[in-house]
Amino acid sequence: MAKKSMVEREKKRQRTVERYRERRAELKRIIADRSTSPDDLADALQALQRLPRDSSPVRLRNRCAITGRPRGYFKKFGLSRNKLREETMFGNIPGVSKASW
Repeated sequence: MAKKSMVEREKKRQRTVERYRERRAELKRIIADRSTSPDDLADALQALQRLPRDSSPVRLRNRCAITGRPRGYFKKFGLSRNKLREETMFGNIPGVSKASW
């Protein structure tokens, strides 16, 4: 089980990313536009740098929904490998079963 502080930090980052999503996208659009004047480009770059670091989606880390474990994460299920195996064995995940051959 991950520390509660780490799980809460990740939730806070997720909220921050959502909060600044439109602003960040607008600034990136201005920066990518070739017809932007150099002054506007400099202003957009400076505004982008002033945004909080945690507003960048790159800083997000996938974590297990049950334990908060950051590694061995299966995106399709939102679980780590350990919990995915347990839930599969109990039959709690429809359409997934243990391989046997």
